[in-house]
Amino acid sequence: MFVWSKLSGNTWVDAWEERFAGDPRFVITRIPGRHTVRVEVYCEKKKEAEEIQSHFGGVVREVKARNWAAMNPDPPVPVKVRDRLLIVGDKERTKLAALGREHPGRQIISIPPDMAFGTGHHETTSTVLRMLVDIAEEREGTPWTMLDLGTGSGVLAIAAERLGAAKAWGCDFDELAIKVALQNLKRNRTKKVTLEVADVLKWKPKEKWDCVAANLFHDVLEEAFPKMARAIKKKGTLLISGILKTQADGCLNAGRKAGFVFEEIVTRGKWVTAQGRLG
Repeated sequence: MFVWSKLSGNTWVDAWEERFAGDPRFVITRIPGRHTVRVEVYCEKKKEAEEIQSHFGGVVREVKARNWAAMNPDPPVPVKVRDRLLIVGDKERTKLAALGREHPGRQIISIPPDMAFGTGHHETTSTVLRMLVDIAEEREGTPWTMLDLGTGSGVLAIAAERLGAAKAWGCDFDELAIKVALQNLKRNRTKKVTLEVADVLKWKPKEKWDCVAANLFHDVLEEAFPKMARAIKKKGTLLISGILKTQADGCLNAGRKAGFVFEEIVTRGKWVTAQGRLG
């Protein structure tokens, strides 16, 4: 087993926690007397640890054999979303089939925490998933579409298809995230979702969508609001998350300046999620 590690400033703890939420191999250690933390992710394969290193820097080292068992945890607890979805960390077909029998009526979505780009456990992702279920029920029987900006693991786009979306398109600036997300699409036999590597701030909307979801950091959201306004249909719904409570007022005001009205604002822990529309 190998571990990737990196020293980081305390101000980045929230970002690291969101990035690796749901991954039981992720560890943050606060260093006494210093304004830094040690971020670690334990990996079975050196290549996986080196992929993380290629994106975030840091170092990779081998873990002594006596520590292996402690670093081989069970999959995270499944996430129930309303009465429609169950997000699980399992990926074996037999286990997924068994979960389907145990939870009749729920769509089972497999998102292993192998590289953790949004497993559904973090407050930001789980709240958006709940809102997405509500939107799907309102639009049931219509060919609604979904845009997923900062797709991460692809869980929101996959959920949209399972909930009846006619199509979904998602992007992420991180090539590794898209690589993992495409694996998730294949495992979940998703056929109506297209994912691409793209920077939201450089991306240009080519069409309009019924639902636009953006789980991004507040500064990216603030800059991207005008683009999202051009990408959403007149009666479409905007879902935004990734906003800390301390950043919410400024971020939502930036959205209002771009023409959005926020009808529902949900705070879970230190994170804020909002649902809105064009005014």
